[in-house]
Amino acid sequence: MSGRRFLVTGGSQGIGAAIVQAARSDGAEVVFTGRNEELLDRVTAETGAHGLQADVSVAEDNARTVEVCRERMGGIDVLVNNAGYGYMAEIGQIDMEAMKTMFNTNVFGMVDLTNRVVPVMKAQGAGDIVNIASTSGMKGHANGTAYSASKWAVRGLSQCWQAELRPHDIRVICVCPSEVQTAWGGKVGRNNPNKLYASDIADAILSAISAERRALWPEFAVFATNPWKEG
Repeated sequence: MSGRRFLVTGGSQGIGAAIVQAARSDGAEVVFTGRNEELLDRVTAETGAHGLQADVSVAEDNARTVEVCRERMGGIDVLVNNAGYGYMAEIGQIDMEAMKTMFNTNVFGMVDLTNRVVPVMKAQGAGDIVNIASTSGMKGHANGTAYSASKWAVRGLSQCWQAELRPHDIRVICVCPSEVQTAWGGKVGRNNPNKLYASDIADAILSAISAERRALWPEFAVFATNPWKEG
């Protein structure tokens, strides 16, 4: 990854922070975004990456993010669309405004930012776009109408972008993690050592984009081998 230029959204915690750490450890330049200034400062201090307070659901923030990447790194080789969150409710009780707000981040914000990054990659003649979906976007589950729909959308968008961007030597990779030990949704105590860690997802992503440029991993899921094992 030495010398490659990363933009990671939602990079201040969880999977995003693990990707920032892994990319920096491999010698990449990294700009990452997040909304919480304290978390941004912590990851910046730990990794030496450049943290930027920005919300992907805000078009002006996305424009500023791309401009910062141009100024600091001269371009973007790898875009990791990681920013996202969950809203769960059963059908019959869904708050439509809450669902729309979540889609503004999980889907529409991702599209807006990528829409701004793709011209940069086309001008460079190559690039990698990594979209973080979920196994919830591969199989529905109770209370998952809103969240699963957003992640199914990420998978569909990824396939469209693959069809459009492969002729420009831009690879689009969709990653579907299973349950990962993070503070996702504000929950704590997800500390079964046999479940996935954020670093496992980061390692898988770096493996995919380290492949020879002639090779594309269009989509892959990551599951824990035996998450039911005790201790």
